[in-house]
Amino acid sequence: MEMDLQIKVAQAVHVLNHDIESCNRVAANQWLVQFQQTDAAWEVATSILTSDRHTFLADFEVEFFAAQILKRKIQNEGFYLQSAVKDALLNALLMAAKGYSSGPPQLLTQICLALSALILRAVEHGKPVEKLFYSLQNLQSEDDGNVAVLEMLTVLPEELIDTQASDCNISSAHRSQYGQELLSHTPMVLEFLLQQSEKSFDGGVQLHERNRKIMRCLLSWVRAGCFSEIPQGSLPAHPLLNYVFNSLQVPSSFDLAIEVLVELVSRHEGLPQVLLSRVHFLGEALLLPALTDRNEKVIGGLACLMSEIGQAAPSLIVEASSDALVLADALLSCVAYPSENWEIADSTLQFWSSLASYILGLDVDIAKNKKHVEEMFFSVFSALLDALLLRAQVDDSTFNDDGMPDLPDGLVQFRMNLVELLVDICHLLQSATFIQKIFFGGWASANLCIPWKEVETKLFALNVVSEVVLQEGQAFDFSVIMQLVTMLSTRHSDELKGFKHIVYRSLADVIGSYSKWISSLQTNARPLLLFLAAGISDSLSSNACASALRKICEDASAVIDEPSNLEILMWIGEALEKRRLPLEDEEEIVSAISLILGSVSNRELKNNLLARLLSSSYEAIGKLVSFGFSRAQLPLFLPYGFSFLAMFFAICSLKIDIEMTLQGCIFLSIDGDNHQSLVQNPATYTQILSSATRGLYRMGTVFSHLTVPLPTDSAADNPIYALLRVFWPMLEKLFRSGHMENGNISTAACRALSLAIQSSGQHFLTLLPQVLDCLSTNFLSFQSHECYIRTGKSLVL
Repeated sequence: MEMDLQIKVAQAVHVLNHDIESCNRVAANQWLVQFQQTDAAWEVATSILTSDRHTFLADFEVEFFAAQILKRKIQNEGFYLQSAVKDALLNALLMAAKGYSSGPPQLLTQICLALSALILRAVEHGKPVEKLFYSLQNLQSEDDGNVAVLEMLTVLPEELIDTQASDCNISSAHRSQYGQELLSHTPMVLEFLLQQSEKSFDGGVQLHERNRKIMRCLLSWVRAGCFSEIPQGSLPAHPLLNYVFNSLQVPSSFDLAIEVLVELVSRHEGLPQVLLSRVHFLGEALLLPALTDRNEKVIGGLACLMSEIGQAAPSLIVEASSDALVLADALLSCVAYPSENWEIADSTLQFWSSLASYILGLDVDIAKNKKHVEEMFFSVFSALLDALLLRAQVDDSTFNDDGMPDLPDGLVQFRMNLVELLVDICHLLQSATFIQKIFFGGWASANLCIPWKEVETKLFALNVVSEVVLQEGQAFDFSVIMQLVTMLSTRHSDELKGFKHIVYRSLADVIGSYSKWISSLQTNARPLLLFLAAGISDSLSSNACASALRKICEDASAVIDEPSNLEILMWIGEALEKRRLPLEDEEEIVSAISLILGSVSNRELKNNLLARLLSSSYEAIGKLVSFGFSRAQLPLFLPYGFSFLAMFFAICSLKIDIEMTLQGCIFLSIDGDNHQSLVQNPATYTQILSSATRGLYRMGTVFSHLTVPLPTDSAADNPIYALLRVFWPMLEKLFRSGHMENGNISTAACRALSLAIQSSGQHFLTLLPQVLDCLSTNFLSFQSHECYIRTGKSLVL
């Protein structure tokens, strides 16, 4: 019966891996999944692994599957096995490990993983770890036994390290007991590894393969904390440490040696000082040849190790000993290495940040010593800034892309990690020196070929340190920035392509960060507005330009409040409906324009500009709630092109009752609900809904930035009240329509109404009954829309 099941398992595995018919593979998989759940799977899998390998069932795929079955069943059910069953299974797995010690390494690993899982789940029964080590000692004396022992010792600590894969059935007490038992055998394990490291060959296994196995095993035990079991003073002189250090010079084991040393440095306080004294050798024997040969594996590994050494003991580095300066110089060469990606430079950033933070955080009571340290490392961080500015540049493929490129993901991540370090460097060098290094070389000269890669990177750095520069008050000459503004904004759209879109965005970021300083001159206002207006229409730079526009308008409203500048703002605002920018960008732009319009002292001009700004919003909302009208229906006394909102503001200025005028204008009366006719054309309806939503958001943003009138102010003199009286009939119709079922529309409409309520003060009271009626009706119809409750709350407040 058991033999029949073994044959069926072998056949199913073969079908699963090789049959060309997918239905057969699915059926085989289902049968194998069900088989794994049975009790018979224990005996069948054990028999496959312990039987004579010369039988017809001997097949790697079948044996590998059997090992996986045992591992999974032990992990899922092993906790409930009887003690005698566990002992028998332990002996069977040890026999299998010995049998496959010279076989496929993946199969031996699976068997050892099953053994490790079994030992953990047998902790409560005597001392299973001790029994296992006794068995391993016996296994060492057999042919190829050391290979199996090495693999077993490698995977044993993984149950302690891999906490994410921990079995919830294993209590922390059992896991702790397992760890204590395991680490109690540390001296025996280290002695075994040392013996293996001193052998030249072992049963035909090649030297480099054996070295890698030894390093993998040692790494596993280091991560489990094995060296905490030996006297700390003995670690620097331990023979295995020399073995690991020497393995750095062996290409096949270099990467594992780096991992072991990094783990040791991060865990043992005395080790960084020991390894710091060996950095000179690492630089001469390994780093310099690797830089010459462009061996990025070695460069990256050494950068990681040396960074870890310095980061673990910054107090040693700030002493500026010869070894410390050698380490700093070596890491500078790693940062400056021209790799195709940014991983090597990125791996050093934590060290540089920790060193800079340590220097900046030195006790103020020893200010003289702090100043001495800063002076000692001034040249180091100055050179580091040069190297970072070089490495933070885009790659050639991005630079030469004539389409709409963006920064590579690797560079984006590198720059994000670089921000804190650049700020610290600016503190250390002082902003004046930092700015001087940024502008060194006159890179915006019209007479020179502009190094755009360098310019864009320096703009990034200038933006990152803006807060430090502004705090220190070290103003600088913005003529270079304005030259770039002029150059980029006056170029024809055909010339402004490829990488220059990224430069445009970075320049807009700088303008936004230094808006208070850069816009203080009256002559800068118009070029800046033209630059931002052009950038807003570009998808890559629209967000940066919109944000910069808001900051410019916040910081320099008095400078921008000029007729020609107002016209540029109107051009930007009137084009929003066509540009279809993200809502957050539109809000930035409308906020900026509203801030400036709110400061316009001429009431008639202010009303006219507000009307122009909101004209597209009125039309977009009107399309949704009515059939609209033609311009031919406008009264003859209005100039051609004068919007209907402008008409209403003209009416306000003439002190004519708006409500009577609305009633008399038949072309503005809102027709019956055309909701059904619109939804019959989904594409058109979706477009109209989107436009109306944007219009409502723009309207609400304008309301939020206009000055709240005093109770004593005349309603006829206030633009907020005029706007509200114009928009309310249309809003009321919208609130009572079936369009409010749409979540985006209802949210935008409620937001606009809430902001109008908050901005209009007591003048809103006349509309209060209608508003309450609309809100209550909609709340009953669409109770899932929380926006009605928020709007009602604004009425109460």
